Amino acid sequence: MATAEASVDERVRRTSIVSVLLTRPELGAVAGAILVWIVFALWAGSRGFLTLAGTATWLEVTAQVGIVGSAVALLMIAGEFDLSVGSMVGAAGMIVAIGVGTYGLPVWLAVIIAIAVALAIGFMNGYLVIWTRLPSFIVTLGTLFILRGLTIGLTRAITERTQVGGLRAAIQADPIAFIFTSDIKIAGVNFSVSILWWLGIALIATWVLVRTPFGNWIFGSGGSAIAARNVGVPVARVKIILFMATAGSAALLAVIQVLTVGSGDVLRGEQKEFEAIITAVIGGTLLTGGYGSAIGTIFGAITLGMTKQGIFYAGVPGDWYLAFLGVLLLLAVIVNNYIRQRASQTRH
Repeated sequence: MATAEASVDERVRRTSIVSVLLTRPELGAVAGAILVWIVFALWAGSRGFLTLAGTATWLEVTAQVGIVGSAVALLMIAGEFDLSVGSMVGAAGMIVAIGVGTYGLPVWLAVIIAIAVALAIGFMNGYLVIWTRLPSFIVTLGTLFILRGLTIGLTRAITERTQVGGLRAAIQADPIAFIFTSDIKIAGVNFSVSILWWLGIALIATWVLVRTPFGNWIFGSGGSAIAARNVGVPVARVKIILFMATAGSAALLAVIQVLTVGSGDVLRGEQKEFEAIITAVIGGTLLTGGYGSAIGTIFGAITLGMTKQGIFYAGVPGDWYLAFLGVLLLLAVIVNNYIRQRASQTRH
């Protein structure tokens, strides 16, 4: 009899563990990242993917996607989209490049101006969404084209070019530039400091979402804005702050890219908005809002980073990367829906 009761208790315990796991939005992201690693380890492991240098390259790509993806995930959980982050990368990058390369501004001042402009545009995006009650998809799509057009037009008017270089001499010994461009050497291999920026932002996003009242406000704003307002959640303020966060993260990525490469390009950041959204979706964030995970976005970014560099190491033409992105997006949505349905069935 005791043995039978112990067996029942064990089954109940296992069911409880499964129920908890199925309610975690990052479950699919972790499984997906492991699967992608296994695929490329078998496919391209002998061609450099499994080396420490290979890991450093895909982690750097991961960081560039994850820096923006972490902020975009929080905004999506709140029920909104920001399609302007890609053009913001190009715009903020050109502010730094023109400021330092053309006008001779100190690096710190150019960086502050770029981030300040980004935050202002993020505020404008959030305010327009709240004030007009238009879908954020439409508002930020308009901002995407406005920013890209202004970046190209103003850059041509000021420099008569669409690329601005010559920054290396100005930033070579600059302590501020060092913060964004330095490398960390591990076993003789250089790992970009952007990886630390990404992990720091991802951990802050996780802490905000899980440990603070603001995180509860984010979930409430995305789940039901009306219900959230009725219980005192400042939905408008939450969404404006998150739009500013996505714009600021795009500006940070722009600063890292421009100071690392030593030049700016008006087209830099193209399709980053879609990569950021796919990163969040792979990480378990629903397109409808109200559900998601900043931790899952870490694994979503890792999946994209491994995919992009894994294709390179496997010898597949880079043109196929977009096809892989589309497949990953569809699979992520299918897996997320399946996990949500299983979680709902388990709870009942």
